[in-house]
Amino acid sequence: MTRTRTSFLAGASFALAASLLSAACSTTAETAPGADKTAEPTTIPTASVESRAIDRYLRVTGSLRADAQAEVSAETAGRVIETPVERGTRVAQGAMLIRISPSETAAQLQEAEANAAQIEAKLGLTPGQQFDRMKVPDVMNAKASLDLAEAEFNRMRSLVDQKVISQSEFDQRRTQLEAARQRYQSEQNLADQSYRSLEGARARVALARKAVSDTSVRAPLAGIVAERVVSVGDYVTRGARVATVVRIDPLRVELTIPEQHVSLVKVGQQVRLTVDAYPGEEFAATVKFVSPSLRSDQRALTVEAIAANGDGRLKPGFFATALLRQPNAAPAL
Repeated sequence: MTRTRTSFLAGASFALAASLLSAACSTTAETAPGADKTAEPTTIPTASVESRAIDRYLRVTGSLRADAQAEVSAETAGRVIETPVERGTRVAQGAMLIRISPSETAAQLQEAEANAAQIEAKLGLTPGQQFDRMKVPDVMNAKASLDLAEAEFNRMRSLVDQKVISQSEFDQRRTQLEAARQRYQSEQNLADQSYRSLEGARARVALARKAVSDTSVRAPLAGIVAERVVSVGDYVTRGARVATVVRIDPLRVELTIPEQHVSLVKVGQQVRLTVDAYPGEEFAATVKFVSPSLRSDQRALTVEAIAANGDGRLKPGFFATALLRQPNAAPAL
């Protein structure tokens, strides 16, 4: 019985193998006639390997800040009567930011000019005339009196020699001559003092004119009004902040360079900037300042670059990533 089972299993295995072989041949026969006998081999381009210099870049981070920022303050006290600018207004250098009532300062100017004119009249000065104490009216009068006293004294001297007048009368003329000489000297001193007073009065006139001019608070630089903190009707004191003006073209970029890369940075080096606000865009900048010393708390060097910002897209405060091209390119395949 065992031999019969073995013969049966062998026969079954042979039949299964023959069946699979027949199916494979049938499939090959069916597929072969339909195969694409005209297909060409795929062409693969090749290139020769060569060595080239590849630029290397140092990647650092930093922040953008305004090129200049001015906290504008009032230089005279008074009531605000005009505010021609708003936040975001572009202003030129010298443009008016606010105007303060000039009534008080104008009155002070008139008083100072009147005092100066009074002293000028006393000294006999006309506008533009140089001071000469010998041409001051009081000095000229004293000089005339002295000349007359000297003439009288000389005449009396000849008369006393001739015994025509008494010695006492001659001594009286001598006293009058000395008094005239003292008065002449005194008038010259007074003229000098008056001129010094005139200089002080003119200085007060200049200060009063400046106070009138200061009622118009003007922009110290061209830029954008970032903030205006007063309105019409407010009373401001001298030194009170009234507005903030910033210049954002160009912008400054403050970068932090690690100590081990300090030798790779120099003034005039080109910088490529990227900011999160404009993904995929790069902005050009140039290194303008390299700190002479490292910051001890970070062991890093502070570098400042300048970036043009004519369109105003970059804003102070942006976080920036900078790529600084290293001076020596590295060879690579």
